Amino acid sequence: MKKGKIFTLLTLLIVGLGTTTVSATESTKVDAIKKSGLLRVGVKQDVPNFGYLNAENNQFEGMEIDIAKKLADSLDVKVEYTPVTTQTREPLMDNGQVDVIIATYTITEQRQANFSISDPYYYDQIGFLVRKKSNIHTMDDLDGLTIGVAQGATTKANLKTYAEENGLTFKFVQLGSYPELTMSLQAKRIDAFSVDKSLLSGYVHKGNRMLKDGFNTQAYGIATKKTNTDLTDFINEQLNKWRKDGSLQKIYDKFNLTPADSTN
Repeated sequence: MKKGKIFTLLTLLIVGLGTTTVSATESTKVDAIKKSGLLRVGVKQDVPNFGYLNAENNQFEGMEIDIAKKLADSLDVKVEYTPVTTQTREPLMDNGQVDVIIATYTITEQRQANFSISDPYYYDQIGFLVRKKSNIHTMDDLDGLTIGVAQGATTKANLKTYAEENGLTFKFVQLGSYPELTMSLQAKRIDAFSVDKSLLSGYVHKGNRMLKDGFNTQAYGIATKKTNTDLTDFINEQLNKWRKDGSLQKIYDKFNLTPADSTN
């Protein structure tokens, strides 16, 4: 074969390979999810009103579950839930077991450096649960009183900082679980139970109430791999639409949730 023909064939082969490569990179995460027919979502299973696995019917329920369903409907696919914890949610994203996490995931600069995170869908604060018949109505009323916090949580450190900045003094009791803290509150061993309001909302009952006061406002976002920017763009479009048409507010109302003021 002459050199000219060999050169022509090699050129065509290289061009063909180049075209194939370009086509492969044109596929986006949104396209991949639509093709698979399934949106895989990491959710909490122990946060009432947000992400909770109902033992009676073995079904997930909560505000974040409804957002996941609505997102899947927007993509015209089914949704699959994977329970996650604070420790497992990022590894499950990294290894591709879930497409997104909607799991009370606070937006921080560090997390934004490692993952692609949507605009906020909910604003939360650290709050307080008190006995209904107590005379505690504001954070100032907690001065000198005993606050129950979860072991290993950052709540105690945040409360100590707040107290120092506002001339207050708090005493602390640390317990291992939220049900223990709730029972201690009812037994009058502590004066208030403090953690994120999103968590406290699941423990409100006829014997207690949540203070309107809160602090340390934080935003929750929907996270995915850093490379899935097209998926994040799609999610932001949906969130913006749901804010405008009232869909997001209806989900809040369904679970009696009131987002914190994002300007605080």
